[in-house]
Formats: sequence, structure tokens, C-alpha cells
Amino acid sequence: MKLKCLLLMCLTIGFSGFAQELALANQDGKYGYITKTGDWQINPQFKVAKNFSEDLAEASNNGKTWGFINRKGEWVIEPSFEKTKKFNSGIAVVLKDKEWFYINPKGERTLTNVSTEKLYDFKNGYSIIRQGDFVGFINTKGEIVVPTKFKKAFNFENGYAKVLENEKWGLIDPTGNYFVKTEYDGISNFYDGNVIATLGETHGLIINNEFKIVSGAEKLWDFSNNPNYTYAKKDGKMGYIDTKGEWIVPPTYDKARAFKNGLAPVMKDKTWGYINPKGEVVIMFQYRDAEMFSEDGLAPVKSSKLWGFINKEGQLVIEEKYDITAGGFSIFQKNNPKGFINGLARVKEKKSWIYINTKGEVLKNLQFENLELFK
Repeated sequence: MKLKCLLLMCLTIGFSGFAQELALANQDGKYGYITKTGDWQINPQFKVAKNFSEDLAEASNNGKTWGFINRKGEWVIEPSFEKTKKFNSGIAVVLKDKEWFYINPKGERTLTNVSTEKLYDFKNGYSIIRQGDFVGFINTKGEIVVPTKFKKAFNFENGYAKVLENEKWGLIDPTGNYFVKTEYDGISNFYDGNVIATLGETHGLIINNEFKIVSGAEKLWDFSNNPNYTYAKKDGKMGYIDTKGEWIVPPTYDKARAFKNGLAPVMKDKTWGYINPKGEVVIMFQYRDAEMFSEDGLAPVKSSKLWGFINKEGQLVIEEKYDITAGGFSIFQKNNPKGFINGLARVKEKKSWIYINTKGEVLKNLQFENLELFK
């Protein structure tokens, strides 16, 4: 038993070391990957590259032909494709000689017998297929698990997929069974047991398979950022509801963002502050803009043009001198989180991208032309 435990521990350590997160970075016009210590794990050598996914990353030496590298920077699949998409569920879609097809992590063609008019990316073990005007799903063996009966479909998220049938939206599981019947004019993904739906001009939640109207709501946001509360609009103002569809913070704000780490940024009279779930103002309205708190207990705020970071007491702990949005670089990853993730924040100072820690110290004093999040 001790020997088995030791072997398991060694395998776990080996896997964890292999799968350490890396950030795509551009220095002197070449792309490479850094570790969270600020060291180059893969030296900048590629003309263009993308983020890692399932321990493989798309890369190109000349910007014309693409292949896949591992986290050591070794070519696992030689660059021979005109276009590539990231691996998910052990399968990637690639283009070669004007033909799109699936490959496995060895670069071999796979799922060659799938009948579909378009190849879609896999996600969470399934891919959409299209036959005529209708779509369904296959699994990683190429087997049809959901027949092509829906007008539209989105990838599975948290076990369920949004589908459109007879001009109505619902949610299905991977066997095609309805989790929420297709009878709504709009529906959210499933988050921690919560589903937002729209029926005509009425907005509400699906609770115990029944539609619970949120009184007076003009719009509801999903529960992707917080499992207990989300923000909602009524009479042109923003407030917050709970998972029962009850208003916990009256809609009195001009703008609002999600609760994170116990606080939510809200705007009133063109200035931002922070409230708790009771609606009490914890950090006074004083900012031109404000973002959500991270698990590290810091939130990006700005009084003028540039951003700094405050703690949960409202103290400015990192000077307002950064940009925090990625601009045109993050073409491979939309809607990047802003602020700190596991002790590091990607920010831009003047013309260079850097990582800073929660003390505002620059990671290894390194500066980059472009910089991605760790993956």
C-alpha cells in the first residue's frame, strides 16, 4: 500500500510539473512562454503562437504554416497546416490543402466518418454537427449522441447545452434529454443550479422546472460570476436578485457588476463605489470606473485615465498608473478577466505589458510587447 501511494504521489508530482501554467509573451518580435516565476520556459522563437490548451499550443515559425508544441517547446505535431484550432477533448480542427478535418494529439486524422456539413470545435467532450438546416452533437468517438433536430445549438457548459427548436430555447443534457424544455424566448447557461430565462417580455428564473418571474425585471444577467446573486435591471436602474428571484438590493444604480469576494461595484451619479449584499455602501462612490474584486482581495479602480488597485477597506495599495485591458492583442481569448488571478495581474505600463504581484512589484522586472494570461 505504501509503495502504491508513493508511486501515485510521484505520478501526481510529475503530471503537475508537466502541466504548469505558462503565459504567452512577445519580446523583440518573437513569441515564447514564461512561468509564474518570470522565467522563460520556452524562449521567444516563434513568429506567432497561441495559448496552451490541453498541454498543446498552436505555433508557427513563419506565420503561414502551423503546428503544435508541448510545454517544453518541442514540436509534437510538425507545422504543416494552413490553419489550426486549439485542442479540446483530445481533438483539434485543422485546415490543409483547403480541407478541414479532425486530428488527434499525434497529428493523425481522426473521426473521418463523421457526417457533417461543417466541422465545429470540440468542447467538454462533444462537438456540434450540421446536416442541412439542423444541428446535433457527436462525442469524441464520432458517435451521434444528440440527433440533428435543432435549428441552433451552443456547446455544452456545466453539463447542459442551449438549443433552439421551433424558435424557442431550452437546455439539453448530453443524451439529448431536456433539462429545460424548448419553450422560452431566451435562456442562459446552467450555473450552480441557476438558469435565467425570458418568456415574451417577461424575465425570470427556472426553479424546480417552473418559470419564476422576477418582479418588474427588464433584463437579467446570469449567475456565472456568483452562485448566490446576480444583477438585474428594472425601470432603467440596476439592482441585485438572489437564486429565488427576489430583489435583495433595490434597483437604484445606473450600472452594476457582479458580487465577488463579498463586494460589488456599482455606479451612481457617474461615480463608482462598492456595496455588500445588504446594499450597504462599503467603499464610497469616488471612482470614474471600478471592476470586481478578485480572490486575492484586490480590485482595479481608476479616478482618471489609468488604473490602480484597492483592498477591501478601500485603501489604494497599488498606484493608479496602468492599463488593464488587452486591446487588440488578445484576439485569441476574448473577455479576459481583469485584475489579479492567483497573485498576479497582467497590466500595461506605458507601452509595455508586465505582470505585477499584490505588492505592485513587477515580475522579474520583465517587460513585453504583448502578454497573455497563464494557461
